Amino acid sequence: MLFGYDNKSPKPVTDHKSVFEIAQNSQTVQTSLTVDELADLKAKVQKEVMVKVDPAFLGKYREADSKQIIKRQVLESIEQNKPGLPLSYKETLVDKLTNEISGYGILEQFLDDPEVTEILVEAYNKITLEKFGDLEETDVVFNSEEDLRLVLDRIIMPLGRRLDMGSPTVNARLSDGSRISAIAPPAAPEGLELNIRKFKPGITLDNLIEVGAINETLKNALIACVKGRLTIFVSGGTGSGKSTFLNALSSYVDPKLSIITIEDPIELQFKHPHVRRWEAKPANIDGTGAITPMFLVEHALRSRPDIIIVGEVRGKEAHAMIRGVRTGHPGSMTTGHADTPDEAMEQVVSMVSSTRELSPEQVPKFVSGGLDLIIQLNRMPDRSRKLTQIAEIIGEKDGRILTRTLVKFEQEKYDGKKIYGKWVGTGEDFTRKKKLEDQGIDFPGWE
Repeated sequence: MLFGYDNKSPKPVTDHKSVFEIAQNSQTVQTSLTVDELADLKAKVQKEVMVKVDPAFLGKYREADSKQIIKRQVLESIEQNKPGLPLSYKETLVDKLTNEISGYGILEQFLDDPEVTEILVEAYNKITLEKFGDLEETDVVFNSEEDLRLVLDRIIMPLGRRLDMGSPTVNARLSDGSRISAIAPPAAPEGLELNIRKFKPGITLDNLIEVGAINETLKNALIACVKGRLTIFVSGGTGSGKSTFLNALSSYVDPKLSIITIEDPIELQFKHPHVRRWEAKPANIDGTGAITPMFLVEHALRSRPDIIIVGEVRGKEAHAMIRGVRTGHPGSMTTGHADTPDEAMEQVVSMVSSTRELSPEQVPKFVSGGLDLIIQLNRMPDRSRKLTQIAEIIGEKDGRILTRTLVKFEQEKYDGKKIYGKWVGTGEDFTRKKKLEDQGIDFPGWE
């Protein structure tokens, strides 16, 4: 038991004594610590906290009880490593180290800043932030590579992940839904790097209208498509807003339907009464225990969902998802990395082909029979995110998926600060309109 706390207990043991009371009889032999001594102590204390405190509490450092548990261990570690410090100095030291060890250190201020959407640690002495779509370098830096390593270890240890020479990359989800990606030597020869993409909950189609990503007409047309259970593929590059858009569309899924979401890691936050959220995971340190998206999609097909939503297709799971759509799960949705609808379909064909369950000649027909719409998102020169194209899949020919552009964004002007333009319908026939009308859904058109 550490100062009235049993690490195996789910809650702190009740103890009204001050965490500093144990230090009252210490003999003062040193009044303060040098910079090097403080750095050495900080490293030792952090390692002891990470070993002795239950990881469940490390992952909930913002909660008062968890922080108090960590604080008790910090005091014990200071007593063991630097006995005899004056009580007043020790109190200050415990608070300082607890705040640094139980949080994200200098990154904490950026995580709390609502204007910051992404944090890029390009090196221990270079931190860049994304605000309102623009990048700006800060004058805040880590003291050393070791300081950055300690903070990163604190972030990923409660998540059950590791970062070392044998596993030099990590992608994971933080407790608030934000996504962290990190890379270490030898994959990053110049040193540790990480980025945190902050999760913004509750973004709606109306919010997307406010920031100029879509307009009211497109909103109403897309709502009709979701209600009519068209299968939708959201395409876009990194940071184009694919997950945000998918999350906004999900609000219009019939509340009587059952949804299973499959992600790696979890990002979507659906406000739906019948949603089951599943998450893929990498192998454990011993190489076992991996849960692949393909496995989860296959399992979902046996778990009675009406709709399957895959956060992002990257490989063989594309085959299982499309098979599911073709066998009774219309209205399913997913996203993928591509800059155009045609490129998106080429990638899906490649993913499905990788399973080798179909001949090359069969794959395009299989894919075209399982998807209805492609929503293309792009990051514009002014850093804004916009829907730039909606295309309907109309079949296949000579091994290629055929698409028909229904609406596109036409740029009229760029003054160096802002993109100006409008969405226009192409006048092409929307063949799925009849499917919507057969369900009693009034389709308002694309313009």
